[in-house]
Amino acid sequence: MSFRGISRANAASGMGVADHSKNTFMELKQKKVHRYVIFKVDEKKREVVVEKTGGPAESYDDFTASLPENDCRYAVFDFDFVTSENCQKSKIFFIAWSPSTSRIRAKMLYATTKDTFRRELDGVHYEIQATDPTEMDLEVLRDRAH
Repeated sequence: MSFRGISRANAASGMGVADHSKNTFMELKQKKVHRYVIFKVDEKKREVVVEKTGGPAESYDDFTASLPENDCRYAVFDFDFVTSENCQKSKIFFIAWSPSTSRIRAKMLYATTKDTFRRELDGVHYEIQATDPTEMDLEVLRDRAH
């Protein structure tokens, strides 16, 4: 088995993080070329890979519509807002999406991989664990960011 391109495989799940996943996150964080990135666990490659990216003009609704209804995913969302002092700000949210309707095996796999993956994403401001859409509603992000 080759571990090229994988950093620190998770002892519990044996999953690593693809370099492309880390690079795509850095593009979101530093270059603002993505509004969001959705990641999935690729069991064959045994690593976390990029499933989809959203352009800077995409909305939060576009992002939530991109998450599968019955399967787990990790995601980062670059949330722009204006403070009460009228300053433009941006906060990066890490979202662990684990819908109650997903398979138990998927929930366990994502739960055991989450901490290792999350540590690779330096610059995330807030983390949200969501099992249904109301737990990651836009209002939840607004409340956490302010």
